[in-house]
Amino acid sequence: MADTTTDTGRAGQRRRTREAILAAAASLLSNGHTPSVGEVADAAEVSRRTVYMYFPTLEQLLIDATLGTVSRETVDAAIDAADDEDADGDDVQARVERMARAVQRLSAATEQQGRTLMRLTAMTTADPDARLHPPRGYRRVQWIERALAPLRPRLDAEHFERLVTSLSMVLGWEALIVQRDIRGLSLAEAEDASAWAARALVAAAVAEIGETKPARAAARRRSAKQGRTGASKKRNS
Repeated sequence: MADTTTDTGRAGQRRRTREAILAAAASLLSNGHTPSVGEVADAAEVSRRTVYMYFPTLEQLLIDATLGTVSRETVDAAIDAADDEDADGDDVQARVERMARAVQRLSAATEQQGRTLMRLTAMTTADPDARLHPPRGYRRVQWIERALAPLRPRLDAEHFERLVTSLSMVLGWEALIVQRDIRGLSLAEAEDASAWAARALVAAAVAEIGETKPARAAARRRSAKQGRTGASKKRNS
């Protein structure tokens, strides 16, 4: 069995390294300077090799850094609003829908940059380190995890991670491109589709919690009954 704690720690470290690289690039860009990979590496206090592990091309790094500042402000504000409106955090579906709509509006506003970034990252999927260093998406995962925070104590790690993965598939540029290019939806229709899908996934996860608890209780009752039956047979033998 994999060491979940170790895996989580390593994933967290990779995420922090990626954030540091992007923050360094964004800071240099905000000063009106287009940095080189070496300058970004120096500012982030990592090696050039580390930068290339996360961003195989400078163009990919600069696009992601530029989008990062806008996306944080837009989506974090929506989640903050959800926190304010639902102080108790009970309505997880509503929290996730607000987050989903914010992500899709941002995706629509940056669609062309997103298509370019997807093209650049698609060219690097043959990299054997790609699984260890996902080329995109860490911000999306953070937003999803934050929106799901009230639900996290009710789900085991496996089910929580599956829900995060499933929500990742119905949000962002990838979902928008399917909605626009395959289904021919308007931006408003695309946003509604992602919001509906996000709510449905959360509802399914919550329903599973309700189904699992009675099943476990029934299993415990069967086990106890079998134990009593076994004990009775021993006494009678």
